[in-house]
Amino acid sequence: MRIPVTIISGYLGAGKTTLINSLLGEDHGLRLSVLINDFGSINIDAALIADESVDSVALTNGCVCCSLGDDLAVSVNDVLSRTPQPDHILIEASGIAEPVTIANALLSDSRLSYAGIVTVVDGSNFAALMDDPLLKPQVSQQIRAADLVLISKQDEAPNDALVAELSALGARTPTRTADIELSRLLFDITPLPRGKSLVSHPGYVSWQHRSTKIIDRRALGDKLAERPEGLYRMKGFVLTSGGAYELHIVGRHVEARRCDAEETVLVALGPAQRVSHAQIEAWWAGR
Repeated sequence: MRIPVTIISGYLGAGKTTLINSLLGEDHGLRLSVLINDFGSINIDAALIADESVDSVALTNGCVCCSLGDDLAVSVNDVLSRTPQPDHILIEASGIAEPVTIANALLSDSRLSYAGIVTVVDGSNFAALMDDPLLKPQVSQQIRAADLVLISKQDEAPNDALVAELSALGARTPTRTADIELSRLLFDITPLPRGKSLVSHPGYVSWQHRSTKIIDRRALGDKLAERPEGLYRMKGFVLTSGGAYELHIVGRHVEARRCDAEETVLVALGPAQRVSHAQIEAWWAGR
């Protein structure tokens, strides 16, 4: 029997890991395995998967899009060699990944059944992304590639303008994440035919940091407020004088919530045209 595979796509900070954690908590009765692709050499998203009983494999090659190499194939082999085998595989694509390329790679594996692409769209940040000529083509392509588009970070039903713009990009009946039975992602998606994707994306700079140094909590707030303009996404865990915090930066939005952590572990990303690794390093080091 072939194992179905669903790809969870969406731009940086859209809420893919949150969606997967919610799905893992559903009473669907399936054994799930999750392949998690993250940018940089430290896989933060793998650490954020809440269900420790779920098989997960961390892919840290940075961008499962332009150069798949053997990493994805090796990880799929690893998952399929386990006993018992999973009933369904989820691939959480990096925020800068090209989901069509991942889908095309999976179609050639006779052990797998392609079950579709779900693209998560950050409803609170969508307008800003569409106004950004550098990022708009990549975000638009992730939406066009989707068999199902889910709108995150919306407390109320999305407005007509947002739905209309998503529909114009090719989204079929875009739906708020809160309004859908998540088990539908495993059973009720009808995949579209896949073809070669022709949309390129900008180059990105990634940065990672690991230490046990404790940062003054107030100083951390000042530091985050003065971060480099081109740093779009940052996530991880920070040790402060007021305890440990799980940190998420998406564009201009910053979220920090208390957590348990034994060290500071951070990754960051931004378009290469707007920020450099040296700028991020100098900012964090206080130089």
